[in-house]
Amino acid sequence: MAKMRAVQVSRPQGAFEPVEKEIPEPGPRQVRIRVEACGVCHSDLVVKGGWYPGLTYPRVPGHELAGKIDAVGAGVTMFKPGDRVGVGWHGGHCFECESCRRGDFLNCVRAKVTGVSFDGGYAEYAVVPSEAVAHLPEALSAVEAGPLLCAGITTYNALRRSGATAGQTVAVQGIGGLGHLGIQYAAKMGFRTVALSSGSDKEALARQLGAHEYVDTKKTTAAEGLQKLGGADLVLATAPHAQAIADTVKGLKPRGKLLVVAAPMEPIAISAGAMFSGKTVTVWPSGTSIDWEDTLAFSALTGVRARIETFKLEEAEAAMTKVLQNQIRFRAVLVL
Repeated sequence: MAKMRAVQVSRPQGAFEPVEKEIPEPGPRQVRIRVEACGVCHSDLVVKGGWYPGLTYPRVPGHELAGKIDAVGAGVTMFKPGDRVGVGWHGGHCFECESCRRGDFLNCVRAKVTGVSFDGGYAEYAVVPSEAVAHLPEALSAVEAGPLLCAGITTYNALRRSGATAGQTVAVQGIGGLGHLGIQYAAKMGFRTVALSSGSDKEALARQLGAHEYVDTKKTTAAEGLQKLGGADLVLATAPHAQAIADTVKGLKPRGKLLVVAAPMEPIAISAGAMFSGKTVTVWPSGTSIDWEDTLAFSALTGVRARIETFKLEEAEAAMTKVLQNQIRFRAVLVL
């Protein structure tokens, strides 16, 4: 059997190990992708830690993969060899449970996760369910597309489904892997965009990304800064710091919304009294393959791009270490 390069985790708490594996064959309704690039996401740690239900080893991580289809299984009609495609977190659904029958594929009771339920993009080839595959626009390279399939869709999909309308004030809390894309999307969607971050060192970057206003939370609280600007209709929370997220609530207008896409480890403490003016708190998951296509198309059209640092496949462990040490500005991508 032909072999491929891959990086796998062999056991819980194990390292990313460069290995050789057999090139997999696609089964019915599956496609095989020749991977050209794969983003390194903080969520890949669920494979290292063994934290996902039903996870089996060895497992090849990676849910921000982009490349070209080189083989298709029986029953695949939407894709053909040579198609440029990408795959994100949502790795497929059953089409049969109640959520699927209602078109809510993200909440499928048997939903798969790319790089968790099956081997992902830290490899030269990946076999993926066809319903989890998105077409890539020609204007985006595989390296550019990778992070947009995770951080991109997370912020884009949340904003476009938030209920906010053009001209309203949208504050983006945090300028990191999610936030630097959230600022771009908010500005391109026509929102009055406010960036919230601790310290003055990121103000120039925030404005370069499209922010109209900047609040330095070292000099003033997020709430006070937003109130001076007239309040926010929406806060998109992208940095996983529970207290920083909670501090934005008093900066919302009456009936304003706090939309959380970050995943802080500790609970977010918000008093009921702060919400009496009709404010709401909600979260938004990423999306499915058609949402990825929408995200990629909008990004290609408007020039939204992730700031990336590239690594070789064999440098996956080093890339993740830099991600954990917050040394990446702002997304790490493995280039094959």
